[in-house]
Order: sequence, then structure tokens, then C-alpha cells
Amino acid sequence: MCKKAIIAMSGGVDSSVAALLMKEKGYTCMGATMKLYQNEDVGLRREHTCCSLDDVEDARSVAYALDMPYYVFNFADRFKTDVIDKFVHAYETGVTPNPCIDCNRYLKFDKLFQRMVELNYDYVVTGHYAQIDFDENTGRYLLKKAVDHNKDQSYVLYNFTQEQLAHTLMPLGGYNKDWVRQKAEELGLGVAHKPDSQEICFVEDDDYAKFITDYSGYKPKEGDILDVNGNVIGKHRGLIYYTIGQRKGIGAYGRPMFVMKIDAENNTITLGEKGMEFSNELTAYDVNFVSGEFPKENMLITAKVRYQAPPAAAMLCPQKDGTVKLMFPEPQRAVTPGQAVVFYDGDIVLGGGTVL
Repeated sequence: MCKKAIIAMSGGVDSSVAALLMKEKGYTCMGATMKLYQNEDVGLRREHTCCSLDDVEDARSVAYALDMPYYVFNFADRFKTDVIDKFVHAYETGVTPNPCIDCNRYLKFDKLFQRMVELNYDYVVTGHYAQIDFDENTGRYLLKKAVDHNKDQSYVLYNFTQEQLAHTLMPLGGYNKDWVRQKAEELGLGVAHKPDSQEICFVEDDDYAKFITDYSGYKPKEGDILDVNGNVIGKHRGLIYYTIGQRKGIGAYGRPMFVMKIDAENNTITLGEKGMEFSNELTAYDVNFVSGEFPKENMLITAKVRYQAPPAAAMLCPQKDGTVKLMFPEPQRAVTPGQAVVFYDGDIVLGGGTVL
């Protein structure tokens, strides 16, 4: 019996080629774009490159070219609650969030997954650069890095459950971006050379502070800048303008200084000198292990503390309260509350959590 797949189509080249590959494999495919917000509602220009009418039309044209039905699903309410509002609240409380992880967790692999079940389809297909394998020995599905480590997106996918992995396909995991663009060009897809969208789709020009103040009406409050001994050495213009490890935009102190701590309760930021922004350990909460099993013993792993950070050796120590502690032989720079830390065994994603 022919398998049926819903292709999550953003209007970009990756999801378009993912659709093409599934059609070539003989799947019955339906294209679907998730409408997550109105550009005007989040202060973006109408022609902004993500979630715009142009993206919908690009996705629709690819679906038409591949002879498959196409629909737009409106998930704006869920996106507002679980992504945008959470993003705003995090910055207002001195935490640096990762909305792409929340979007994957609550929209692509929750709401769209539910729609797949409702429509009696077998798989959700995305254009992510990652791989899903099945381990015959353990009977479990594995989430793995993409073959092209420069494009690997496994860091933002650690919240997968076994059920979700069983019904998700990521056909680009074995290819690099140049091959994907060439494949699109060979088939005459109009999105072959379309630029990649920015990382946070609803924030224009990476100006987080402007987005927060415009969207929520939040008014940043000035506060004290402290040194590591608690001495007041300056004034900051509002917590939303700062993140851990930041050097630029904090003022001149005659030597390189970095943001070490953001204290929302007391409305202060603490600066330290070069080298002080490194740490040897962290604690993570809201932890998910892809296997579904929380480890019972300490594990030697590699971990990424940021999307662009190189994997670093670490000892993972499970705690009785469901958190995990990671200890690094080599200090890690700018370990940031609110960001994800993702655990690996070689190319296999073990899981991840949020830095406390």
C-alpha cells in the first residue's frame, strides 16, 4: 500500500526538494504550509522573507509543479502562545530563549503531527538537515546528525519522542546544500536559488529589543552594572539588550569586559574580565532523551551549548529531580540560561534540555 506524507513546506529550497525526493520515492504527498502569524501583527514588512504571502505562493507553485495538493494550516494561536509570548517573557526576565526549538517542538512535531493523524497520513516530512534511523538491536529510532555537519540542524530537534520519530522523514539528511540547490535547478523549481530565511523568522534585522518593545509594550528599565565583587561600575539601559557573554554595547572600561550574569529580580547585570565568561559546568532542566529513557548512571558524552558551538566532551550526571548536570574538562564560553544544551554520542542525538 502506498504511504502518504504531509510535506511541511516553507516556500524555501530545502522543503521543496524534500517534497521532490518523496515524490520520486513513490509517496502520495500533500504540501502544507503552517501560517504562524500575520507579518503586520509582529511588526514586519509585508514582503518579509518568512511567513509572507510570497512564501505561500512559492510553496504553492512547487506543489503545483510536483502535482500534489497543497493547503495552508493556520496555527497562529499556538505559535503566539508557545513561541512568541514565551520568547518575549524570557528576555523580560533576563533569559535568552531559542524560539526555533519551541517552534519545532510545539508546531511542526505537535500541531502538524496531529493534523497528520487526523488526515490519516503516515508521515510528516521536513527539509531539516538531520537523519532518522532505526536500530534493529534496540527496537528504537535514532536521531542523528546530517552527513553535512556544516548544515546539521539536529541541535534544534532534540525534543523528539519515539512515536514522532517513527512518523517523521527528513530526506535531506544525506545531502549537502549545494546538491539540494542543484537538484532544484535541474527540475526547474523557481526556489532553487532563493536565499535562506533568517534564524528567528518573526524578528526583523535581529533586533530583539525593538521587537519586544513594539510587540508587548514592555518598557526597559535602567539599572546598575556590577563587577564580580558587586561594586557598581555603570548603568545599563534595560535587561533585554544583554545576553551572557556579550562584549559589545556594554560601555568602555579600559579593558575587555563581558556580561557574566543577568539578575532580573534586582535589575542588574554583572561584568567580568576576559576569561571569566567561561565555565566548567551547567545544569539543564526540561530534559528530553530521544530514547525515552532517563539515564540511571553518569555518562561520557559530547555536548553543544549553542547552535554554532563545537561539540565538547562532558560528563552527564542525572539528578533525582529530573535535571542533569554537565561537567566539562575544557571550560565552555558563555553558557547561557534559556539556551539549549544538546547531548550526543558521536553522531547520535541522545537528547537535550534548557540551561538553568
